[in-house]
Amino acid sequence: MLSLKLLVLTVAAVTSPAFANTHRDFHNVHARSTHQLSAREYITPETRLESYDYIIAGGGLAGLVLASRLSENGQNTVLVLEAGGTGDEQKATIDSPGRTYYEGLIGTEFDYSYRTIAQDNAGGRQLTWPRGKILGGSSTVNGMYLVRPHANEINAWHDMIATNDNKAFSDAWTWDSVLASMKKSETFTPPRQEALDVASMRFNAASHGSSGPLHSTFPAFMPPICSAWLPTLEAAGVPTSEDAYNGNNIGGFWSTMAINPTNLTRSYAKSAYIDPLPPRSNLHILANAAVTRILFADNVQDGNQVASGVEFARDASDTAQTVLAKKEVILAGGAVGSPHMLLVSGVGPRDVLEAANVPVRVELPGVGQHMQDHLSSHIAWESLEDTQGDIYNSETEFARSAEFLSFVNSGTSYVPGSFLFDGEESFNNFLSGVKDTFEDDAVLGPLIGSADPTIIAGYRAIYSTLLDKIYPEGGLVEMLYSINAPGQILVQAAIQNPFSQGRLTISSGSIFEAPVLDPRYFSHPADIVIMRQGLKQARRMATLSPLRELLGPELRPGPDVQTDEQIEEYLRNGASTEFHPGCTCAMLPLEQGGVVDASLKVYGTSNLRVIDGSVFPLSMSAHLMAPIYGLAEKAAELILDPPAGGSNGSTGGTPGNGNSGSPNTNTEDGANTDQPKSGAMGLHGTAGVMLTAASAIVGLLLL
Repeated sequence: MLSLKLLVLTVAAVTSPAFANTHRDFHNVHARSTHQLSAREYITPETRLESYDYIIAGGGLAGLVLASRLSENGQNTVLVLEAGGTGDEQKATIDSPGRTYYEGLIGTEFDYSYRTIAQDNAGGRQLTWPRGKILGGSSTVNGMYLVRPHANEINAWHDMIATNDNKAFSDAWTWDSVLASMKKSETFTPPRQEALDVASMRFNAASHGSSGPLHSTFPAFMPPICSAWLPTLEAAGVPTSEDAYNGNNIGGFWSTMAINPTNLTRSYAKSAYIDPLPPRSNLHILANAAVTRILFADNVQDGNQVASGVEFARDASDTAQTVLAKKEVILAGGAVGSPHMLLVSGVGPRDVLEAANVPVRVELPGVGQHMQDHLSSHIAWESLEDTQGDIYNSETEFARSAEFLSFVNSGTSYVPGSFLFDGEESFNNFLSGVKDTFEDDAVLGPLIGSADPTIIAGYRAIYSTLLDKIYPEGGLVEMLYSINAPGQILVQAAIQNPFSQGRLTISSGSIFEAPVLDPRYFSHPADIVIMRQGLKQARRMATLSPLRELLGPELRPGPDVQTDEQIEEYLRNGASTEFHPGCTCAMLPLEQGGVVDASLKVYGTSNLRVIDGSVFPLSMSAHLMAPIYGLAEKAAELILDPPAGGSNGSTGGTPGNGNSGSPNTNTEDGANTDQPKSGAMGLHGTAGVMLTAASAIVGLLLL
């Protein structure tokens, strides 16, 4: 292997000194009145207001974007409610990008550590789903990838929801519109010359933002073996992308990362959207509290339920308190948290709610349905040169420097079906076979796992969209270059647009009891075929220069695994989540199992929205952080300045309401919750937003 001493000397010669930590010091605690909130100061239940214009349930990625934007005018009062801690005491761990893989917060009290139920088609295994339980949510603990979807995927989302009746709002969900919002969120900085010389990153600054709160750049240091990634892809037939951020992400590239180039620290929702703010008396943040349910007024508005506030508690033993909403309640709990809050509040499928002894408030079959996720696997080889993991384990001064610890695996590529199946003809034959599975209800029924006609209709709509608009040209598999494990180089393959759909349900009405997660991995046989083809292409890359010069023997799955059947068995017993679940509160028509309309309002309600990664109707070829920043930015615009012709109300019709079994929405003293109550205060909960985390040994990618 390369001499670590030589490597350190070389790096020292070519890299510039570490930038001084010039970011503002927010650790000072300033005196404030009950109604004054300084940056990085938080209220307590005792200093709460009786009511707020907007209650945001979830202090993760989307929640903090919304909090910052909705409170900008100084007039709207905003309360953010977060189940986890502030993260201030964990600042050193959070800030260091490279330590994410070695000393991160996954598996600690700041991680929900969800587990799926046993997956019948994935070796009977229960897979771990980490989610950030901390202010900033999963943006605080993930792998910092800022990857944008393909324009076709966003435009397909628009087409699935668009009607003449909701055009004013649905036009917000086109590629051009969402791209503008993603750019609004970021300030892009080009790579340092030393890193560029090693990895040959390609970028177009015009495709990025230049004045947003979130920093995006590339690591300051790239290990020498990074130079093999793009040339090997080109040798395999995957061209290098000149600009993967302007609507076409097909090809190989180095992802931009959520890193602040001035001090090489993680840039995340809290550090970007909250910490730099001057004191805002109209913005309050309450940590270490979880929304136990949404409260509804006894009256309805135009046939829709009115969210009057939320109930919250610190934990299951705490006495619940309430806080009232004068305008809206916004759920921003992510793909797990938001449907969970809806279900324990009586909004969801009748059979699920009744089985959990939760009175039905709004019968909405789509809540928790249409769950989609990225599965990933890998081929691993012994490395003949030093990896990031080897350098980190050397414990040299350089290995603990800000430059080195700014490196996070970021070599990626999105590859089309023609590459996976060695040509258009073979790929088209595969697609024809997939289409046949949707012609026969006897075959389709077991794939869906639901007899509800709206869920079946949504399933068909999603699949027809995938087959007609996404699969012909999209990046079906993400291939990743992972070098964070000591002594190993991995090439990962992760399916991006799975046909398998799962569901989230509950077994009790307590928010403190984890929901039941059943992603139904590999329930559609096409998914394992696509991943198998991805692994075969990853293995082929080991035969191509310059990567082959870096590789020793294959370690996993090993040379004995060669046939299609053997590779598929390896996948069933070893594939794991890429930590990108979504679609559990899908923006779809009500008759297709939709949960929110184009304005992000929950069907059957007048002032309850969901704004996070759960509303995407399709799994996309992207790590979800960038599109969720764009979603939240766009949502804030729609709330503050509704488009001309838009009612800013529920636009898709009203589902059945179970008023006779509706929960008691009165406060403890019997007063109706749509009236202010002295001492009412709010809290929150749930997982922030799309998290991701990875094993240092396996090198899995995060969102």
